[in-house]
Amino acid sequence: MSFDSDEVEILMSNTSVQGGVNLEDVNLEDVNLEDVDLENIVNLEDGVQVEDGANVDGGANVISSSSSGPSEPFIGMLFEDVEDAQAFYKAYARRKGFAIRTNHTRLSKDDKSLCAVDYVCTREGFRRASRKEQDRTIPEPAETKIGCKAIMGIKKDGEKWIVNKFVVGHNHILLTPRSTSFLRGHRGVSKVQKKLIMTLNESGVPTRKIMSVLSKESGGDFNVGCIGKDVENYVGNKRRKVFEEGDAQRLYCYFVDRQQKEPGFVFSMQVDKNGCMGSCFWADARSRAAYQYFGDVVTFDATYLTNIYKMPFVPFSGVNHHHQTIMFGCALLVSETAESYTWLLRTWQEAMLGRAPSTIITDDDKAMAKAIGEVLPNTIHRLCLWHILQKFPEHLAHAYNKYPDFQKDFRHCIHETITTEEFEQEWALILVKYELAENAWLQNLYARRDKWVPAYLRSTFCAGMSTTQRSESMNKFFKDYVKSSTMVSDFVHQYEKAIDARYFKEKEKDVRTKSTRAIMKTPLKIEE
Repeated sequence: MSFDSDEVEILMSNTSVQGGVNLEDVNLEDVNLEDVDLENIVNLEDGVQVEDGANVDGGANVISSSSSGPSEPFIGMLFEDVEDAQAFYKAYARRKGFAIRTNHTRLSKDDKSLCAVDYVCTREGFRRASRKEQDRTIPEPAETKIGCKAIMGIKKDGEKWIVNKFVVGHNHILLTPRSTSFLRGHRGVSKVQKKLIMTLNESGVPTRKIMSVLSKESGGDFNVGCIGKDVENYVGNKRRKVFEEGDAQRLYCYFVDRQQKEPGFVFSMQVDKNGCMGSCFWADARSRAAYQYFGDVVTFDATYLTNIYKMPFVPFSGVNHHHQTIMFGCALLVSETAESYTWLLRTWQEAMLGRAPSTIITDDDKAMAKAIGEVLPNTIHRLCLWHILQKFPEHLAHAYNKYPDFQKDFRHCIHETITTEEFEQEWALILVKYELAENAWLQNLYARRDKWVPAYLRSTFCAGMSTTQRSESMNKFFKDYVKSSTMVSDFVHQYEKAIDARYFKEKEKDVRTKSTRAIMKTPLKIEE
C-alpha cells in the first residue's frame, strides 16, 4: 500500500495538548507516555474542535470550526493559504464520515504558481478500464471509486484563497466520526509512534503486539490513528532503505566501529569473487575471556534459521560456574558444507588464541564431523544423544509397533548400562530378540557408538552436557530478539542485546552466590 502526500494525515504529530504539552516534543527516552494525559489531546475524530491557532500536520493552521466560526465550507469562504483550506476540509470530512484527496491543481500561466485546487471525496471518479481489463493472478480488489460528486474547490483571490466550488451530497454511506479513523485519508503514523514502532520492531516485537502497545498508549484502538498495515508499511519502507544502502556494508561498518571501541572484539567476513558477502564470524571480548575459563566443553549447533537470507545461525556455547549457558562467539553461514565449517572452526580457534576444547558436542552431521576431524583432531567429538534418540522411532517404527517391550529394553540398554561390556551384551540381545541384526541404519549408528552411548563416555568430561540442547536453548532465547525477517545488519545488534541480557543474569547469580551460603549435607571439605 502506498500513500499520497495529500492523503496522509499525521494525527498526533505536532498536535497541541491542553496544558501546553506538544507531542512532537515528547521524547520516548525521557518521558513515559503513561504520564501524558491522552484524553486531553485534541482529537478531530471525536468532534472536538481545534482552537484558533492550533497547529496540525506540521504547521497547517486550522480555521476554527467551533461556535465562533463556520462548521462547513461555503461559497466565498476565505482562507489565508492552501494548507488552511485543506486542513479545514479534512476536519469537516472527518466529522461527516468521509475522506478527501487532492483531485486537480492548476498553475498560473504567468509565473507557474499554484492558483487553484480541487479537493474531492476519495470515492470520486471510477476505476480505469485498463486496470479492469488486465490479466490478474489475484482477484480484483473491491471498488472504492463510485462517482461521488462531493467537492470543495478553492482559487487564489489576491493574497487569500476563496472557496469557488462546494458540493455537499454523497452517493454512498457516510461513516461515524469515530470510524473515519480507519479510512486511508485519515490515517498516518506520527513521529512519536515511529520512534516507538522502531524500538519495538528492533526488539523483535510482532506487528499485532506493536498495535496493542500503541492502543494502550493512545487510550484505545480508535485513537491510534493507524492500523497494522500502516505499521508494516512503515517498517517495510525503513527496511527497503537499508537494502538500498547495502546490508552487508552496514554490517561491515558495524564490525569495524565495534572493534575500534572494543579492542577485544574480533570478526571475520568471507567475500566472494563478485564482492558479495559470504559467511561471517564475530566474538566480543567477554566471550573470548569466558572461553579461557569455561571452554573445556563446547556445543556447536547449526539448526536454527534466523534472518531474512535464511543463513544458519551457528552459536558456540558452553556453561559457566553457575551452570548457565554462555556464548563463545557465533557465526552466520551461507552454506552448511564441510568447507564452510572448516573455515568457521579455524577462524573461531584463532579468535580463541589457538586453544582447542577438550570435548565438542554437535548433532549428527557428516559435513560438521569432517571439519572437526580436520581442524580439531585432538578434541573428543561427541554426538548429541537427544538428536539420535529422536530418529529411532522413524527408522525402527516396525519394532516399536510390533514389540511392546522394545522401547523399555532399548532405553535400559542406552541409559542404564554402566560399563561398555554391559552395553555390548544388552545390545547384542536386543538385535537378536527384535530381529534387527540386518538393519543397516542401526549398524551405522553402532559403528559410531563411542561418540554417543553414555557407557563409552563415562570418563569424558562434559560439564553436565550430553546434548546440544544448550545451543538449542540459546536459539530459543534469541528467538525473542530476532525473527525470519531480520536483516543481517540488524541481527548483530539484536545479538548484542541478547548477550547483554545473558550477562545480566550471570551478574544476578554472582550477587546471590556472594550474599548467601549453601546448606551442607556433610562436613566434608570437598562438598563445600
